[in-house]
Amino acid sequence: MDPIALGHTDIGQVKDSNEDNFLVDKRLRLYIVADGMGGHAAGEVASDTAVREIRRYVKEHEAVLEHFVDTGEGREQILELVETSIRRAGRAIYDQAQADPAKRGMGTTVVMLLLTPKRGFIGHVGDSRVYLVRGGEVFQMTEDHSLINELIRRGKLRPEDAKDAPYKNAVTRAVGVYADVEVDTLDFEIAAGDNFMLCSDGLTEHLRDDDEIREVMEREEFVAIPKTFVELANQRGGKDNITSLVVKLDADDDAKSEIALKLNLLRQMPLFQHLSYVELVEVLNVSEVRSYAVDDIVFEENDPGEELFVVFEGRVSIRKGDVELARLGPGGHFGEMAIMDKAQRSASVVAAMPSRLIAIGRKPLFLLMRRDKDIAVKLLWCFVQVLNQRLRNTSADLRDARTDHLELQEMLGLEEVIEEAD
Repeated sequence: MDPIALGHTDIGQVKDSNEDNFLVDKRLRLYIVADGMGGHAAGEVASDTAVREIRRYVKEHEAVLEHFVDTGEGREQILELVETSIRRAGRAIYDQAQADPAKRGMGTTVVMLLLTPKRGFIGHVGDSRVYLVRGGEVFQMTEDHSLINELIRRGKLRPEDAKDAPYKNAVTRAVGVYADVEVDTLDFEIAAGDNFMLCSDGLTEHLRDDDEIREVMEREEFVAIPKTFVELANQRGGKDNITSLVVKLDADDDAKSEIALKLNLLRQMPLFQHLSYVELVEVLNVSEVRSYAVDDIVFEENDPGEELFVVFEGRVSIRKGDVELARLGPGGHFGEMAIMDKAQRSASVVAAMPSRLIAIGRKPLFLLMRRDKDIAVKLLWCFVQVLNQRLRNTSADLRDARTDHLELQEMLGLEEVIEEAD
């Protein structure tokens, strides 16, 4: 699954110079887009420094990547490598600005994608973006650090009004403006046929919607895609420098994408129904897939509950003593209440055929919720909805049972009258 990549950048129709920079490093599988700011060519210096310093730092720590590729261990170390490379680049930019008063305040956005054979790693500061095109859908994998996006998050601005809002190019984070910067990172499984686009806001402000990215990628030959995006932005005004960098993974793989299947299964669960694609990816990162042979026990009645499960492949039997209560196939889920209260299991679950289950533990999920308040709010809201629905179902069952009981009493009373008449 060797990636191929190609980028194109352009000054646009308004600016006097191009302050964007990009990098394609085939050997490191490292791809970067940086959108500089600062005036007097300082923005160009900032973006160029960011690209060079990030590449240098990653190359110096290539052993971390090799260890992960060889062993599958050290995912957190690569995330740390991505974060530190951007922060080091920011320090280098800041030091240059302090040494040259003409460059004071210069900075740059940075979005970087680092690919290994099985996982992708993203580092991000500012409003340049990474998009993933997978299975005919487009997903924005980064969230803009911009004033407009912050207003939308707080409910002060509607997304449809963003294009006409003032200060739409104002970023809330940039690399190099200060001595240090907070970096967002994300890692995820990659699949054959995945396509990525890294771009500056000079392109995204001229896109009608995200689906237009998919249309261009499906319509154009690969070598023409980056330039086509740049030309599209120029045709619609080209108000800023424009950069598009496209990365394509080999699609010659007959195996069905397990990643897409797993994400779709999570997306169908009531517990995760309000999470975005990227948030689902983060939940998947704290899960594991377990295999079970026929009659293997997943858990037994009265076991302490610490995990919820989703059937990925196969079928499981839910049993109470010797009675089978239900059978669940792919997409079936059980054990959610354990996430909330760690109560004892109310039934046993056994594999009815060779099966693979997605297991999500209570502790790693809660750690994720502590780290990401948006995920925490959405999951807590989903918990409330799940509990509310269960209470409604229980109330309905009790009501039906009471109705049946009253009807039975009436019937028995009628039989007594008939017996007396006889």
